[in-house]
Amino acid sequence: MRTSKWSLVAYIAIILFGVLTAVPNILSPAQLQSFGRYLPANPVTLGLDLKGGSHLVLEVDSAALRKARMDVLLNDVRAILRTAGERASAARLNGSELTITLPDQASLDKVLPEVRKLAAPAGSLGFGGGQPDIDVANNGMVIAVSLTEAGLNDRMSAAVEQSLEIIRRRVDQVGVAEPLIQRVGGDRILVQLPGLQDPTRLRQLLGSTAQMSFHMLDASTDPNGVAPRGVTILPGANDGNKYAVEDRVAISGDRLADAKAGFDQRTNEPIVSFTFDTTGARQFADITKANVGRPFAIVLDGKVLTAPVIREPIIGGQGQISGNFTPQEATVLSALLRSGALPAPLTIIEERTVGPNLGSDSIRMGLYTGFAGLALVVLMMVGLYSAWGLIAVVGLVLHTIMTIGFLGLLGSTLTLPGIAGIILGIGMAVDANILINARIREETAGGAGAMKALDVGFNKAYATIVDGNMTTMVGMILLFMFGSGPVRGFAVTMILGLAISMFTSITVVRLLMREVVVRRKMKKIEIHSILGAVRSIPSFSFMRGRFIAIGVSAVLSISSIILFFTPGLNYGIDFVGGIQVEATSKTPIDLPIVREKMEGLNLGEVALQEFGQGTSVLVRVQRQPGDEAAQTAALGKIREAVAEVIPDANFERTEVVGPTVSTELARSGFIAVGLGMLAILIYIWWRFEWHFAVGAIATLILDITKMIGFFALMQIDFNLTAIAAVLTLIGYSVNDKVVVYDRMRENLRKYKSMPFSELIDLSINQVIMRCIFTSVAVAAALLPMAIWGGDTVKPFAWPMVFGVIVATSSSIYIGGPILLFLSRWWKDRETTRAPSTPAAQA
Repeated sequence: MRTSKWSLVAYIAIILFGVLTAVPNILSPAQLQSFGRYLPANPVTLGLDLKGGSHLVLEVDSAALRKARMDVLLNDVRAILRTAGERASAARLNGSELTITLPDQASLDKVLPEVRKLAAPAGSLGFGGGQPDIDVANNGMVIAVSLTEAGLNDRMSAAVEQSLEIIRRRVDQVGVAEPLIQRVGGDRILVQLPGLQDPTRLRQLLGSTAQMSFHMLDASTDPNGVAPRGVTILPGANDGNKYAVEDRVAISGDRLADAKAGFDQRTNEPIVSFTFDTTGARQFADITKANVGRPFAIVLDGKVLTAPVIREPIIGGQGQISGNFTPQEATVLSALLRSGALPAPLTIIEERTVGPNLGSDSIRMGLYTGFAGLALVVLMMVGLYSAWGLIAVVGLVLHTIMTIGFLGLLGSTLTLPGIAGIILGIGMAVDANILINARIREETAGGAGAMKALDVGFNKAYATIVDGNMTTMVGMILLFMFGSGPVRGFAVTMILGLAISMFTSITVVRLLMREVVVRRKMKKIEIHSILGAVRSIPSFSFMRGRFIAIGVSAVLSISSIILFFTPGLNYGIDFVGGIQVEATSKTPIDLPIVREKMEGLNLGEVALQEFGQGTSVLVRVQRQPGDEAAQTAALGKIREAVAEVIPDANFERTEVVGPTVSTELARSGFIAVGLGMLAILIYIWWRFEWHFAVGAIATLILDITKMIGFFALMQIDFNLTAIAAVLTLIGYSVNDKVVVYDRMRENLRKYKSMPFSELIDLSINQVIMRCIFTSVAVAAALLPMAIWGGDTVKPFAWPMVFGVIVATSSSIYIGGPILLFLSRWWKDRETTRAPSTPAAQA
């Protein structure tokens, strides 16, 4: 089969384009400045786990947003009641509903139309027709007002957009380079700040609502007693005192025009100086004139920053805030005041901070393990297929280059799990080349000439390659849909790698092999192995030992289920939530001393993990009761305690995951696994027959239980990376089964009278070397990553090595017996039903 000139031109164009997209990744910044505009893609963006920085997910507090809207409605309704001559107290808030109780029909007729006018269209673009943001209903003399779902969603969307802009201003004002700030879903904001590793400062900067106001203090009220109506007891922000603050706002924080951090010239203490706008300056002057000698409270987010006594009228519209600030706190406070108040509180539901040292180590180890894995795969291909293996290596190198290039073209972020995806993709791309070479060998052994063996071998391998890669692709698509952060990066890398491997293996390798055959005028393709002569197809009877194989598999799976319950999985912070801190030292760490110090903090259950030859420790603490301030305080205590017992401690990574995120990640991870299995079942049912699909899923369940048992036995962190490993195993395992099933389907058409048990044995013997070679290639690609890849990819690499061994053995020893059992059961069922059919018709 000849390749047309237009197809050849298209292939060359795709290859050149793919190589050009990867070129920016090897250029220096100066070269990029000069030539970058001529290239089709940008360099691949490195994730925070590779370059260091902070990652936060903030969620808008919907309850606070709802309450704020209901408070505004309450004030508006009371104004309507006063205008109508009714008692303002007739309007009351009952949870999320506002009720107005009126004395008679006349009052109802006056008030009800005015209350309905308070409704505004939600979600409209100014052309009318939108749903109202409030629902007004009356039952007798009682009017009930509540927020509609459309109204809440509309206000939520507006609050998120406003919060995005305010966060951008705050981040810009503290000078963070290249921040990533974007909306995630309906009520969340993702913030990634490269190079910023102070979680306390970051939480204060982004989590503070910054609703500032100025109030008079009530000197007649005891701050430690019960406050009268119109007065609220508020805590001090830094001094631990209590203040009796009048509820009436003297000046709103909206009147601030500017705020700057500085130092008091007399005391040299950090302060924040502020300036009002014209209206605010006039109000400030009037208040200070009328209240000389009285204390004046400056309140931020329900806490009193400072309460100075007004010594004399201040007519310039300027003032200052002092209150035992550090210079960093003064800088953050001034940034908060300049950027304005958030429309609703933001809760930090996920926080991950990675130090630059750990990031650089991750890049170095990722490159080392990647090159080591590629080198092992290259050695294997050349060893198995000699000169023909070099052609496969060209395809593999091209596959790797194009994967990196297209990642840059798509603007994807490369993380450490993403590097793992590239390495694994190299191993799995080998599978197509092994299938092709095995098919060509078979055709040559059957007497086919060079061109016929090449064309028939590629054509027969094509369907198997597509089926195998599609099953893996299904799992990766679901992982992308339900995954989060670096796990989605892994899925993108795998999806690209699978698609590109089909192109490089089926087109590039085929063109190169055809060119060799034509130029050398070869009559026959001989694919020899450097390791020795290639054995003919073996003739083992796998079905004879099927009961032993299934028995062993069942024992291992049952043992794995027991391990799942006792001792159970070591769930990572992704799934259980909490606080995690990684610290390193130049000298070995005394773990008992660290444990004693951590337990003395009274933060609940503390787990310590030592690694890195005793110079690194991972501290994990359960989530603390209370709000985000409690998590910040606990994180600060942990860092201080570690620094006390390890003087040269370097904090490489901190993570804080809330219960909302951990629950969602657990749910989405298990949904992805379940849907992945269902999608694969449907695909195999469609491509083969029902008993092939059921056999594949049954074998797959046995494989998954063994991998879960491995996690429980080795107590490896079961986190999002582990879910990625499970889904990858699903794809790889089914890929392996598809190769065996595809050969069975082919033999069923070829040997129609052969007993099914013999046909299964024949099919497995024909593909057993391919299964072993592919497994060795994937394991070779994964082993360097498992040994040297670091703690981040450990939950992926070692279980995958184990999973590859399990999947290969189940394809050879378990899949066939289950298929034989299902086939015989179905035939017996049909035989039993056949005699009854004529009788029923008679």
